[in-house]
Amino acid sequence: MMSFSLLTTLRILLDDWGTSLRLILLSDALHSSSCRLFYPNDPLKIVKARGQYMYDENGRQYLDCINNVAHVGHCHPDVVKAAHEQNQLLNTNSRYLHDNLTDYAERLSEKLPEKLCTFYFLNSGSEANDLALRLARQFTKHEDVIVLDHAYHGHLTSLIDISPYKFRNLEGQKEWVHVAPVPDTYRGLYREDHEDPATAYANEVENIIKQAHKKGRKIAAFFAESLPSVGGQIIPPEGYFHKVAEHVHKAGGVFVADEIQVGFGRVGKHFWAFQLQGEEFIPDIVTMGKPIGNGHPIACVATTKEIAEAFAATGVEYFNTFGGNPVSCAIGLAVLDVIEKEQLQVHATEVGNFLMKLLVEQKIKHPIIGDVRGSGLFIGVDLIKDQAKRTPATEEAEYLITRLKEEYILLSTDGPGRNVLKFKPPMCFAMEDAKFVVDTIDKLLTDMEKEHLNQEKTSIGST
Repeated sequence: MMSFSLLTTLRILLDDWGTSLRLILLSDALHSSSCRLFYPNDPLKIVKARGQYMYDENGRQYLDCINNVAHVGHCHPDVVKAAHEQNQLLNTNSRYLHDNLTDYAERLSEKLPEKLCTFYFLNSGSEANDLALRLARQFTKHEDVIVLDHAYHGHLTSLIDISPYKFRNLEGQKEWVHVAPVPDTYRGLYREDHEDPATAYANEVENIIKQAHKKGRKIAAFFAESLPSVGGQIIPPEGYFHKVAEHVHKAGGVFVADEIQVGFGRVGKHFWAFQLQGEEFIPDIVTMGKPIGNGHPIACVATTKEIAEAFAATGVEYFNTFGGNPVSCAIGLAVLDVIEKEQLQVHATEVGNFLMKLLVEQKIKHPIIGDVRGSGLFIGVDLIKDQAKRTPATEEAEYLITRLKEEYILLSTDGPGRNVLKFKPPMCFAMEDAKFVVDTIDKLLTDMEKEHLNQEKTSIGST
């Protein structure tokens, strides 16, 4: 650890240096190397944001294509106003009656299927998923959990254990965790040419349950992001969740839908991404995170009366000091108001369809684009090295992201191969933003293809 005197000396030495360089060096000295920055070789210093735009210390404007947490737009004035006004009146815990808390729960209940009528309020998506795990285990009296490969459900120890994206690089898979193949119809086990990929992938879950039972283990829950994001912006085949839920319920478990990154109208057609699976599917537990507060620390778990009553039957109180505080609930109400007033769900459908259309046109033009998939403003562009093997174009994707930043566009990658361009912008992302991004991607891919062709000619000429 760097001593205070050494840090003081470093600050003095850096006083005459550039502001960004000074900040980078101090950041390296004071923060853990495991806390990483975007664009580590040339990090951005962002000082302001509004809507779908972010601004650096020199006033340069960047188009934000990835910040799903700022759900209705950075620093939305209605959300800021709601927080400010309630902050001037009261901010305390939820042991007192307050209109904001009950009003917010009531508003959320209007958006959910009728059976999901009991709410717990928390501060983060990780807290929400941790509570969902506790609810499932208490209700079922079982321990084991089935998750999708490459999934990420949060940073708490309990959630690292059910996040293959993390635990594969740490202590490995626990005995009570079972990993099902991600229902990816582009590069997964069952692809777009399969006659019934939903049933085929669901049967994989059924087989996992059977194998677990042979070992004397019992399933408490199946956890899934309604649209797997870290796994590569995956759109599960319709009907998959319903079939999985049948197998899980038969085994005495519950279905947990993680809506943290994809709920609240992002998918356009529906308010919740799990509704893309059809009307007959209703999860037993739904989790929500910071996007419901536009980045403010608020989260929620919605579940059934039966599950909530089983949890309460322990006699152990559930209390979260700032979960559901008046300020958080005022912000949550404001976010819902903005979604409705600005018709952001309809907007996500229109802009998302337009963006998908433009990207599909680029797929025809550029062989590196293997697949374009998505719903509303949740879209993935799968970059590949070859059409036959669909080998992830990892290096090319990283290069493209870096070049886009130089064009003042913030985009990033996901998926096991880090080759899927992920679009999850604030919901105010506009038609002109979509065109600007795709035009820029077209230009950069064209330049990359020309450079590759020149390298091939040079290589041939030297042989």
